[in-house]
Amino acid sequence: MNEAVKLHFLVDGEDFTSAGQASVQVKKSLRELGIAPEIIRKVSIAMYEGEINMVIHAGGGEADVLIYEDRIEIHLNDNGPGIANIDLAMQEGFSTAPDNIRSLGFGAGMGLPNMKRYSDSIQIDSALGKGTRILMVVQL
Repeated sequence: MNEAVKLHFLVDGEDFTSAGQASVQVKKSLRELGIAPEIIRKVSIAMYEGEINMVIHAGGGEADVLIYEDRIEIHLNDNGPGIANIDLAMQEGFSTAPDNIRSLGFGAGMGLPNMKRYSDSIQIDSALGKGTRILMVVQL
């Protein structure tokens, strides 16, 4: 694989029932490419958490997954309200999810911490009123 395999997804911010579909498709694609199960698990969890965050907080967004010989990059982009305090948002249990989202079983404040835990590196660029860009990398 000399060139990256590219996967692109639109994350619907209006529909919780479709949340997670992109991570399921990524998992399937990685299996078809013969990627190791532990890598698939890490990528799937990181991707799912990012996808759910885009639905809960940003009204959806876009996800691009690039699969290289030595790494998998997950690019998440949204035009949501942005993250006011990234350091605070990275703390386990911190959440700005509204009660109606929590009543659905989401918004426990583990999204960003799990994204960090299951990727080898994470870069977050967020501006209030402009959205958030996240790059996660999982090494192969």
